[in-house]
Amino acid sequence: MVIPDVLVIGEILLELSSTEPLDAGVALTLNFSGDALNAAAAAAAAGAHTALLARVPDDELGDRLLERVVALGIDTSQVLRVPGQHGLYLQHADPSGAREFTYVRRGSAGSGLGPGDVPLELVAKAGAVLASGIACAISPLSAKAVRLAAATSRCFVYDPNWRPRLVSAVGAGEHLRALAQYTRLVTPAWAHEAQLATDATDPVAACTAIRALGVDAVALTRGAEGVLLDDAGRIVEIPVIPAPAVVDQTGAGDSFAGTVTARLALGDTLEDSVRLGVAAASLSVGGLGGTGHVATLAQTRAHATNAINVPAGEPQAHATNASAREPRACVTNGAAEVSA
Repeated sequence: MVIPDVLVIGEILLELSSTEPLDAGVALTLNFSGDALNAAAAAAAAGAHTALLARVPDDELGDRLLERVVALGIDTSQVLRVPGQHGLYLQHADPSGAREFTYVRRGSAGSGLGPGDVPLELVAKAGAVLASGIACAISPLSAKAVRLAAATSRCFVYDPNWRPRLVSAVGAGEHLRALAQYTRLVTPAWAHEAQLATDATDPVAACTAIRALGVDAVALTRGAEGVLLDDAGRIVEIPVIPAPAVVDQTGAGDSFAGTVTARLALGDTLEDSVRLGVAAASLSVGGLGGTGHVATLAQTRAHATNAINVPAGEPQAHATNASAREPRACVTNGAAEVSA
């Protein structure tokens, strides 16, 4: 069994999307998505050998789903085929960013992922493990699986990805606090996800408060204001890169998290990884649905050059007074293998 650079944990969903408000008679496009698949596709496109740990129904539609996963360059060796129903969501995608989601996923096969499904030896040797608050919210069993993987991983990345229809703010905050001590990087959105853990109204103060929970670094995504990166007290402002085309913003955050995780696992610095993640997210909004447009590494690197040079006179980085600690390592040892 080949050890992946990145292992993504979560649920793959059927996606029914429309550019019109959801109503009777509206045409819908079927695809496969979900934050785990979106992030895994981005990680694979960013050059990492990426595997998905997920449960998928053992029916004909599940076969088509896995064909799509393979086409995205993702390793399916850790996908478990089980009896059960698919989870799905319907969405109205508005290029302006307004989105309407309706989930149908309670009791799905994917939500049954549990601690017994976590391949501990593989998790311990993988370059990095990525999971989200959605994987924690879909069932108590899935939350336990994520926590076990985080505790076992040498480099865990967590995207809070808070969905109020799945979990309350209190519950989402509890998941973040439970995982913080194992986390190399957390990627909350400002301000609603940052405020799951702190009442701070200033982004820098919010990052400091989140790190105080035990997290090594925070990449606070702020839309048009770019990303505020706090790596053990070193603050870097990373500007947004305008998207060449905006069709649907679904999955942009997943693309960011997947790309950053991949580049960390492959040995890039955190700052360089985040810069590339910003570029990947910018390009991802050019297609309909979570995996409607997955840019290649070459395309993403070319797009990232638009933000490499900070104009003279702009502050690039500064340190807070917080004490620093040695960050967790996130580099694989190449194509390592373990016995089955």
